[in-house]
Amino acid sequence: MPSRLPSGWPGGARKSAVALTEAIPDLLLYSSHDRCAYLHGHWIVRRALAAENRLSVLYLPFSMRSLEQQHYSWDTFNWYFSRFTACGLSADAFFWTPHLSQADIGSFFQQIMDAEVVILGGGHPLVGLERYGAMGERMAADPCLFPELLWHRQAKKKLTVGFSAGADQLAEWCSSHSGRKAYGLAKGIMTLLHYDHSKQGRLRHVAARHPDCLVFGLPNDSGIAVSQGRLPGGWWQRLDFIIDNSWEFPADSCHIKTRQGQKIDHVYADGRYWGFNGGDAMLRLVSDRGRQLWIKQPLDDRWFDYHSQLHSREDPLRLPAFSHLRAAGESKK
Repeated sequence: MPSRLPSGWPGGARKSAVALTEAIPDLLLYSSHDRCAYLHGHWIVRRALAAENRLSVLYLPFSMRSLEQQHYSWDTFNWYFSRFTACGLSADAFFWTPHLSQADIGSFFQQIMDAEVVILGGGHPLVGLERYGAMGERMAADPCLFPELLWHRQAKKKLTVGFSAGADQLAEWCSSHSGRKAYGLAKGIMTLLHYDHSKQGRLRHVAARHPDCLVFGLPNDSGIAVSQGRLPGGWWQRLDFIIDNSWEFPADSCHIKTRQGQKIDHVYADGRYWGFNGGDAMLRLVSDRGRQLWIKQPLDDRWFDYHSQLHSREDPLRLPAFSHLRAAGESKK
């Protein structure tokens, strides 16, 4: 554990440390009511403080329409991040206005490259997508510059986080506007944010419309950490499912669906259902041989075949595509 971590770190450290050892996530998609400690502490702050150089978090409230709303959005994060200033954390936000200078825009893209953690904030997904594209247009006449730099971050194993609308933007398609292609950093994944059981019909509709994607309903407070990489003729992916029950304010209990027993809902393209608990994991392998998927529960050493929902006859970690995950898991024993 990094020596910079403060004493009294909130519960859940063991699960987080295991997940980060097995496969260091380069993406985090999540939904929350406020700044719950497990998601924000272990999966965001801890990651920034573990960096060798810049212990930094950059928050982007571009998806909020007005400047006043952008500042409000940042304030809902800044109070939490400021608790770790004494530990060396540097947290800042970049606000969008139509009057940014060329120097401002250059600084924006430099910060994207430098920050250990970048968070795409909540609001309206299409508003943010339009503004990120406009920044690239002004910088290099390239509306795709912003997502290209996010891909570059991913290759360097820096963490990019999508909160609420930001999760929609990092997915394959925007679930809130299912005809709109998103950045696709989370390959083949779509999420419905601030999810509850009343939205299950919408979840089934999106899953049926996008059979090539894995579609998840993320309630408050929950998330999915994504690790992925390329292979000859394909790619691999690991998903770690996160349930956070750490927010303790009784007045907010109606907003924290995970404290009411809500799981991360998943609907297959054929309409079948699976509910993910915290600590569950999924492996996905896409190659010229087809698509293979497995699911694992934390207290069971065996993997389930995704399609049959039966225990798999093979251990996917024994496949060459996942040898680096196996090696990481064995090295900590």
